[in-house]
Amino acid sequence: MGAAENAAAVRRGYEAFSAGDLETLGALFAEDAVWYVPGNGPLSGTKRGREAILAFFRELGERSQGSLNVSVRDIVGGEDHTVGIHQAHAERNGKTLDQATAAVFVVRDGKVVECREFFENTALSDDFWA
Repeated sequence: MGAAENAAAVRRGYEAFSAGDLETLGALFAEDAVWYVPGNGPLSGTKRGREAILAFFRELGERSQGSLNVSVRDIVGGEDHTVGIHQAHAERNGKTLDQATAAVFVVRDGKVVECREFFENTALSDDFWA
């Protein structure tokens, strides 16, 4: 698959995430996909496997009481890496998270096999999700 197809797959993933459609979202991940979350907070670390990634997404929804909103700013498709740039906004326990995030995806045969997130302010993210 080429850059345009990889970007389209990532865009479908963002759309499914925003719609809360974990079934469609899960179908976009390889069974052995890996998701890396930076920082030292309770949600930081490596999520190994489709089910662990989906559990992570569910926990984001639960911890934010459904307030997490991810607004895509741009998707840059590549042969090896596809980058999604988005603004994340959520509220919980009197705190607000509003920051830019970049997610670097590796897509093979139409499936996400790896993603690494990069936050504008990792310490802010750690504090918000704690």
